[in-house]
Amino acid sequence: MTTTTIDLPDLAKQTTEQLAAGAPARVGFRTESRLTPGTNTAVDITAGRHEFTIDEPPALGGEDTGANPVEHLLAALSACQVITVRVWAAKLGLTVDTVAVDAHGTLDLRGFFGVDPAVRAGFQDIELDLTLTGPETEEAYAELIRVVEAQCPVLDNLTAGVPVTTRAHVAATA
Repeated sequence: MTTTTIDLPDLAKQTTEQLAAGAPARVGFRTESRLTPGTNTAVDITAGRHEFTIDEPPALGGEDTGANPVEHLLAALSACQVITVRVWAAKLGLTVDTVAVDAHGTLDLRGFFGVDPAVRAGFQDIELDLTLTGPETEEAYAELIRVVEAQCPVLDNLTAGVPVTTRAHVAATA
């Protein structure tokens, strides 16, 4: 395990001050996803300097060479909650000793396979169990969690409806 040398409260304060003073605020993120040759559902992903594989379990045609897309969605949400807790605790001057988020989502496969048009293809619901420890009052942590619910970018993406544009490029193969 690595120990960070970044002072999170100072970083949060400096970044907030710079943004308030008009520093550029929009940042872009990018991933590239390619079907792994010779597989049904394995996908090689590049995200910045990171590479990983997403796949489906055998029951859905995959070989289980990586977590599936909806598991990555849950992981992204729970990781973002953990990070948002740390950043906002630093901004609010609160001490958080440990933080953990367990995520659970229920998917109805009738939606994905088009069996019932009334059933959505995505999760029917997502539940998060957030556990944190530290010396602050229960009221202080309740306020922190309220702020986290409002400021978590991945939660916002899931609940606020982000416009998604798909540009399809189809090329015939010989």
